[in-house]
Amino acid sequence: MNICTYSYEEYLHLVKSFHGNLAPGLIIGGFMVDLAMKHLPEGEFFDAVCETPVCLPDAVQILTPCTIGNGWLSVVPFGKFAVTLYEKYTGHGVRVYLDTEKLNNWPEIRDWYLKKKKKSEQNSNVLLAEIKEAGHRLFGIQGVQVNPEKVRRKKMGPVAVCPVCHEAYPTKDGEKCRSCQGETPYSDVTAVDIHRP
Repeated sequence: MNICTYSYEEYLHLVKSFHGNLAPGLIIGGFMVDLAMKHLPEGEFFDAVCETPVCLPDAVQILTPCTIGNGWLSVVPFGKFAVTLYEKYTGHGVRVYLDTEKLNNWPEIRDWYLKKKKKSEQNSNVLLAEIKEAGHRLFGIQGVQVNPEKVRRKKMGPVAVCPVCHEAYPTKDGEKCRSCQGETPYSDVTAVDIHRP
């Protein structure tokens, strides 16, 4: 059993080293990306869309050249466990999704995915065994036409130096950076001496 170019065991090793643990969603995501890749025309340049920020983007980044950093992977906040791979110029692609109607054959996966059991009540060995056994049988697949402009990351545009913090920021954000406009996630910022051992 392979997931893209990796054996199942090799993929599990990649998952653990990239994600930090054997997350069920990332293992399922590997099968999803593999299925999508099998339905793309060979040799095409493609981009990806994940409809959730949870686990699935990591599978795309492990198994394809599409990453958040290079802009070939977009994450849209739909909360659906679905991934689309599409030809980056035409927008023609395939969407693979976790099909809830197929989950009844896999009760541990169903209970995990639909959050019917708390994590402490889940049997991770049974869950992982079901995922391996189910493989591609958990999914639906659809042909789709993507409008790349709706999902592609926008260019940063012109840059200026913020008059408050003196860091560079995109001028489209206004007279000062978004952080200095109050959108910062930090409640406290202190200088650190980087020359100290």
